Amino acid sequence: MDFSASRQSYEKDELIEQNTPNTPYPLFDQWIKDALAEKVKEPYAMSVATCGADNRPSVRTVLMREVVERGDEVFLVFYTNYDSDKGQDLAQNPHAECLFFWADMERQVRISGAVQKLDEELSDTYFASRPIDSQLAAWVSRPQSGVVDSREVMEGDFVNYQTQFGTHVPRPEFWGGYLLIADKIEFWQGRANRMHDRIVYKKENEKWVRERILP
Repeated sequence: MDFSASRQSYEKDELIEQNTPNTPYPLFDQWIKDALAEKVKEPYAMSVATCGADNRPSVRTVLMREVVERGDEVFLVFYTNYDSDKGQDLAQNPHAECLFFWADMERQVRISGAVQKLDEELSDTYFASRPIDSQLAAWVSRPQSGVVDSREVMEGDFVNYQTQFGTHVPRPEFWGGYLLIADKIEFWQGRANRMHDRIVYKKENEKWVRERILP
């Protein structure tokens, strides 16, 4: 397939630095709300890129479950299997970059920073809020991305855990949350003629610095 002749002009909005806040959280909060208002499906879905000791980047889509502002700090929370490929990468190199892309709004946001495990109590609270079938699936997926002989084996394990735990499924010790502590956030607004608007916030000396960068 050849898409070299495919073209689309982005003309829905603009991003001018004079109209942006001094810190990134208010703009990110507004863009998330805009996506919700436009009924974008799962606007909190984000691609998470990691790189372990083998220096091979790896990316996958997960769901951001919380974004928090404390003072000038911005934190993103997501949950996963600690034994997964991303978990192993983060154990070796505790840094990641997340990408939100809302095609219908012609916008994307890149957020990068250091990553650390979330407190166990918070992971327990979130795990308890999940549907019971999702709780059981977390037990089945160990190690996540590990090889399994068949779908039937997975479904058999699901039934076994269902019988074992009943209606009170504990959080597996290998499953929990991560906290990404943002030190760089880029907002991208598509514009006509590929003259896109890109505004970047970077943490320097504990303060956010805002810059426009070339498309």
